[in-house]
Amino acid sequence: MKNKTKKYLSALLTGCMALLLSGCLYPGEQLQQNQIPYEDNVEDVEEAVDAFRSDNGNLLPIVTKDEDTDYYIKYTIDFKKIVPRYLAEIPGNAYEEGGVYQYTLINEEDDPTVRLIDLRIAETIRSVKLRIDAQGYPALAEEIGPGVYKLDYERMGFDEEPTVRSPFSGKNLHLIMSGKGEIYVDYTPDLYELLAEKEQAPPENIDIRPYLMENAMFVPAYSLPYAWDKKENKPVFMSNQE
Repeated sequence: MKNKTKKYLSALLTGCMALLLSGCLYPGEQLQQNQIPYEDNVEDVEEAVDAFRSDNGNLLPIVTKDEDTDYYIKYTIDFKKIVPRYLAEIPGNAYEEGGVYQYTLINEEDDPTVRLIDLRIAETIRSVKLRIDAQGYPALAEEIGPGVYKLDYERMGFDEEPTVRSPFSGKNLHLIMSGKGEIYVDYTPDLYELLAEKEQAPPENIDIRPYLMENAMFVPAYSLPYAWDKKENKPVFMSNQE
C-alpha cells in the first residue's frame, strides 16, 4: 500500500512539474511573439480602420489626445472601436495585449496609414526622466543644435549612457534634450544613412523625418524635426523646432 502511495505521489509530482514548466515556457514564447512587428498585422488593422472610416462618415478609430501631442504619437488606434466588428482580435504584439508596439496613424486626413510605435523607446526615455527628476536638474553636456542638447550621463549617475534601438536600422541611438526640457531620440544616424547617398538631396527647409517611413512599418516617435543641410550633406535640427 505504501509503495502504491509513493508511486502515486511521484506521478502526481511529475505531472505538476510538467505543468509548471509548460506554464513558465509559454509566457516566454508569448513574450517573444509580442516583440515582433508583423506586416500582416499592420495591414489587417489598416483595413479595419478603412472599414470603420467608411461606415462612420470619415471618423477615425483613434484615442483622443491633447492638441499639442507630438504628431507621431498623436493618432493612436482605439481598438475598442474596431474589435470585433472590423477586426477579429487585437494583434498580440499590441500594447493592449501586452506587446511592445502601439498602433498609430499617419496621413490621417488624406490617406490614413497604420504604423507602429516601439514603446521600449518610451520606457528608456521614462527612466532618464525619472533620474532627472530625482536629481532635480538635467546635466547638459553641450548644445548640438538650436535649443538641442546632449546630456552628461556620468554627472547624472548613470554607469553608461542609455541608448535606444532604432526601429529603422537597428542602430543604437542617443537621447537628447530640447530647450523645453523634453527628452527625444536623435535619429541623425538613420537619416544620414538613408539620405546621404541619394542622387538628389531633399529640398531644404522641410522636415525630412517622413523619409524614414517610406519603407518601414514604424514612425520616428519621440523625435524633433530635422532638415537637410545641402552644404554639409547631413541632417540638422530645424531652427524652428521649439
